[in-house]
Amino acid sequence: MSVLSQPHFHNEEAAIARLEAIVWPEGPYCPKCGGFDRITPVKGGRLGLRRCGPCKREFTVTVGTIFERSHVKLHIWFQAAHLMASSKKGISAHQLHRTLKVTYKTAWFMEHRLREAMRDGHFKVMGGEGKTVEIDETYVGGKEANKHKGKRNKKNIGGMGKEPVFALVERGGKVRSPHVANVSAKTLGPILREQLDEATSVMSDDGGARVGRMFATHQTVNHSIGEYVRGEVHTNTIEGYFSILKRGITGTYHHVSPQHLKRYLAEFDFRYNERMALGVTDEARTVKALRGIIGKRLTYRDSSPGTG
Repeated sequence: MSVLSQPHFHNEEAAIARLEAIVWPEGPYCPKCGGFDRITPVKGGRLGLRRCGPCKREFTVTVGTIFERSHVKLHIWFQAAHLMASSKKGISAHQLHRTLKVTYKTAWFMEHRLREAMRDGHFKVMGGEGKTVEIDETYVGGKEANKHKGKRNKKNIGGMGKEPVFALVERGGKVRSPHVANVSAKTLGPILREQLDEATSVMSDDGGARVGRMFATHQTVNHSIGEYVRGEVHTNTIEGYFSILKRGITGTYHHVSPQHLKRYLAEFDFRYNERMALGVTDEARTVKALRGIIGKRLTYRDSSPGTG
C-alpha cells in the first residue's frame, strides 16, 4: 500500500488528528497559557477547534505554527510535506502546483514555509574526538553561458557573480551548510570555532589550509596537482553532498535568489541529515519535518513573492 493512500493525505479530519499526534504527543495544550487542564472540543465549532478552560481561549493545533491562518487544507499540506521530504533533489513550485492543483503562488509560498520547518533550530557542536569532518566551499549561481545575452558578464569566472556556500560534513553523520558573505579566513574561522569541537579531525582541499590550523588534526588533499585521495585523507563525502545540492538547484529549481538561498540550503541539509542511509524512511522524514513547524510562522510579506 502506498504511503499516500493513508487517510491524512485525503481527509481533513484525519489530517487534523494526525497533526495533533505529531505536535501534541503528550496531549493538547493551550498556546496562550501553556496549560494542559480542561482542554475541550468546541461543540458545533470547526474541525479541530478546542477551548482552554482556565483562560477561555479557543484554538486549533495550527496556532503558533507555519500553518496558522493558512487557507490551504491541512491534508494538502501533508501531501506537499511528503513530496518535499521524499524528493532527493527537491520538487519545484511549478510541479507542486500542478500535482496539488493549487495556484503557483500558493505552491511557492507553501514550499518556503516547509523549508522553514526543515530548518534546524537546535544548534549542536559537530565532530569531537575520533570524528572526522570534511570542510569545503562551493558557489551557487547560473552559468554565464546560460544567461540572456544582455545579462552576461565576461568577467564572471569561477565563483564570481555567484553566492558562496561553506559546508561541514561529518563522515557517517550530518551536514551544515551556511550561506556566507565570502570564503576568507576572517569569515570562515569564527564559523569553525563555533561549530566544530577542537578535537575533531578536519579534512579539506588545499584551499582550506588557512582555516584548519586551529584543530588537533588537519589534513589536506591538493586538488591543484590532481590529488584527490591519500588513504583516509579526502573530501569525497562533501563533494557528494555538493553534487546533490547542485543538481537540485540547477535541475529542479533553476534559479535561487540570494535572499532565499538559506532556506534552500536548510531543505537540502535536512534531507541529507535524515537520509535513508541513516535509517530514516520517507514517512519518518516527513514527520520530522512537521515537528519543526512550531514557532516558525512565516508570512507572505516576509518571503517576498516572485523571487527564489
